[in-house]
Amino acid sequence: MAKKTVSVESKLNDKFVIESDVRGHKVVIDQPTNAGGTDAGPTPLELVLVSLAGCIGTIGRIVAMQQRINLRGMTIKVEGDLDTDGLLGKPIDGRIGFEGMTISVDVDADLSDEEKLAFVHEVDHRCPVSENLLNETPINVKLA
Repeated sequence: MAKKTVSVESKLNDKFVIESDVRGHKVVIDQPTNAGGTDAGPTPLELVLVSLAGCIGTIGRIVAMQQRINLRGMTIKVEGDLDTDGLLGKPIDGRIGFEGMTISVDVDADLSDEEKLAFVHEVDHRCPVSENLLNETPINVKLA
């Protein structure tokens, strides 16, 4: 079994600006101006969707190489709906997080629609981000 620890360090600065260091890359998270932020970057929720799309694309490339598919590219759209009252501390009936997500994938390869669908299902099955979102992952919150 090959294990790997993935780690990021983030700092909340002025207002809602959060700067993260990811292997030397700077990632800025913020809120839109209409939510009190400065719109210096995407929101955490948008980055969850970006992460899922990125994983689908990355695993898509891996699967295509393994199956010797000439994958010219993929267009990946991810959408999710949530009740924002929960994150604002208001009572809600459902979840605070996304109620569900939809991944729409346009596969640019010489495959039939049936083959593209099988390919996309294989990719989703092997995507760690999708698996983490689909299944309960224990989270340990502690003081540093």
